Amino acid sequence: MGAPSSRSQAGLAALMAVGSMTSVQLGAALAKPTMDAYGTLATTWGRLAWAAILLTLIVRPDPRRYGRREILAALALGAAIAGMTLFFFVAITRVPLGLVVAIEFLGPLGVATLGFARSWRIIWLFIALGGVLCLVLDTTGWSVDPLGFAFAILAGVGWGTYILLMKHIGAAFKGLDGLAISFVSAALIATPFGLYETGFHLPGGLVLHTIGLAVLTPLLPYALEMAALRRLPSATFGILMSAEPGIGALAGFLILLEPLSLQQILGIALVIAASVGAVLSGAQH
Repeated sequence: MGAPSSRSQAGLAALMAVGSMTSVQLGAALAKPTMDAYGTLATTWGRLAWAAILLTLIVRPDPRRYGRREILAALALGAAIAGMTLFFFVAITRVPLGLVVAIEFLGPLGVATLGFARSWRIIWLFIALGGVLCLVLDTTGWSVDPLGFAFAILAGVGWGTYILLMKHIGAAFKGLDGLAISFVSAALIATPFGLYETGFHLPGGLVLHTIGLAVLTPLLPYALEMAALRRLPSATFGILMSAEPGIGALAGFLILLEPLSLQQILGIALVIAASVGAVLSGAQH
């Protein structure tokens, strides 16, 4: 009885992980019309503000229950979320979605390979870097916008920082309290950027359009990922998440009609292979 139940739990968790990645990439692709209408920074601010409002209403965190160090860690996580989100959505206005996700994936991959220093496993980072070079360079030089590439790298730094801080927040806070406080921090950090882009007023259309986008990402993905991690080993979860650059490329192609060259498809494949290799070799270490 135990084995079938375990297999069904693992299957459900895998579906949750795929659902999380799909939700993130759909949210990114479907945000384009709103970003075109109201601006990238304003749209990002709107979805972060709605995420903060909705999660705070659901969780109702009480900051008085936690110490100064815990609150500062939650605020720092909010800064990482704000930076990661703002840089990511600015990047996808300049570079195809699948390429941005693959470049951004260097952040979590870098975190994973930090433990491989002075080990043969560092090769996975070099394979991923080779994949990124396939994405951004061709025989004539840069094949993508250099500024968009820089924003994608900064988003990756934010993603890596988010992973490191999230481990601490998960241990220090009860339930989703820490995440709710972090979303409030992220929304406040994004507010001046969003207000500047809207001319310091709040368009009603922006308020309405960003509610659904906030549910697609970040609210639904975080909930699905947390549920999946309760049912799967972290190594297995990491392998599943390494498919995200491919899902991003597919979403960009189907929804935004963003074509990719064979060289860029090879680059995405190399990043995914490096991510899978890093997780598998790390689990065996």
